[in-house]
Amino acid sequence: MLRGGPPLPARQDLVELGAAFPLLAAHAVAEVLVDPRDQAPGERHAEVLGRKALVAQDAGDLAVDVEDRRGGIIEQRLRGKVRLAQNQLEPALAAFRKAQTLSPVPGRPDEARFWEGETLFRMKRYPEARAIYDKILTDDPKSPSAPDAVYGLAWVNLELKRRDQAATEFRRLLSSYPDHATVPSATFYLARTELELKHADEAVTLLRGFIGKYPDNRLLPDARYTLGQALIASGQTDEGAAELRAFAKEYPQHELAAAARRNVTDSLVRQGKKGELAEEYKSLTTQRATAESLYDAGVVATKLGRQKDADAAWARLRKEFPDHPLSGRVSLEMAHTAFTKNALKDASTLARAASRSPEGAVRGEAFVLLGESELKQKHHTAAIAAFKSATDASSIEPALRYRALAGTGLAHEEQRQWSQAAKFYEEAAKSPDKALASWAKERLATVAANGKSDAGAPKATPKSGATPQKGASPQKGTKP
Repeated sequence: MLRGGPPLPARQDLVELGAAFPLLAAHAVAEVLVDPRDQAPGERHAEVLGRKALVAQDAGDLAVDVEDRRGGIIEQRLRGKVRLAQNQLEPALAAFRKAQTLSPVPGRPDEARFWEGETLFRMKRYPEARAIYDKILTDDPKSPSAPDAVYGLAWVNLELKRRDQAATEFRRLLSSYPDHATVPSATFYLARTELELKHADEAVTLLRGFIGKYPDNRLLPDARYTLGQALIASGQTDEGAAELRAFAKEYPQHELAAAARRNVTDSLVRQGKKGELAEEYKSLTTQRATAESLYDAGVVATKLGRQKDADAAWARLRKEFPDHPLSGRVSLEMAHTAFTKNALKDASTLARAASRSPEGAVRGEAFVLLGESELKQKHHTAAIAAFKSATDASSIEPALRYRALAGTGLAHEEQRQWSQAAKFYEEAAKSPDKALASWAKERLATVAANGKSDAGAPKATPKSGATPQKGASPQKGTKP
């Protein structure tokens, strides 16, 4: 899956593969439909062809010998594809390069070289992959691998954020090779690229053509969703909202269904159509309850100013779907609201629930908020534990990490643990947030002075939660 987008369709050019599936022990060749941009395990589809083969596992290394029609051996080419399918990229690259030194070179013209380019693409060595594709097209524009090379060039440009060039290559594929198997997916991704380039009208035209021409394509749901987005972006708001509603209704379990409903809601809010928002809320609350529908019902109720209804929907979400990622997000949002109202016990309870979210970013932020809530209640041990969980989280944002360090220092300072406080303030003082860094340096000077005092009253300790805010706080009601 690329950049949050849907999985690409499998290629029609078959990848000969006899070792990546349970067919390993069979006397047959498993040729697998693979798009090189979509190599995740389980995304492939095996097809046993009517050619006999011997698949053996020898000394821990797979050897695949297949007799072609002339009786020749194309083992090395297959070995590279086996490695590629197993995500063993360096061995795959070596195999494809070795295949090109054989005489004659196995496979179709340029096939081994093309798969070298695909492997480089998988390794994110995009300039090298582009050089391979360019050379295929320069040496022989009529090469059987030429259409795939053009498709590869388009994707290289997408990965390098060269959307204009990517669109050019996708259009080149559509015009020069209109019957090639990659044309449907190229049409869809061209449309999505045009939408990213703010060419919404062109995206609408392409997507309508795709939907009409390829009604059975596996990208059809994604095309329907993107068409709704494109229509809204082109100013056809009502048509776009209708398309997104139809998409969400027809594909309620699709990963983009919830996003489609939210896009509809946002569109209605921007237009001030409260009557339609009310209908949207009614629709969400009368259908079979899912985590997504309850979450969206809460969002719509909030937009309508019906906070009690929002709280009721979200409370039901947390009760009926406690392990769903959306429950974690709702718990975090409610924890922030409680914190701003100084309802600290509720904030701690909700933040603790959010800290069990399967989403790393939600967990990290929840731990910070939990620490801040406990700190304001003078529960220093619990606060320090929560802040430590936050700083230990691999996915936590840097700004939140520095807040956790500052909070840990403050918890130690309030307990007159000067040396421990100084250690964390030193780290917090490295924050790129100037306000937080300045505050940490001030506290560092204070604890240093207090540490030298053998007797007498120490210098003033700051009020719990008194770390400075950075302009607009990263999250409402919390320290930066």
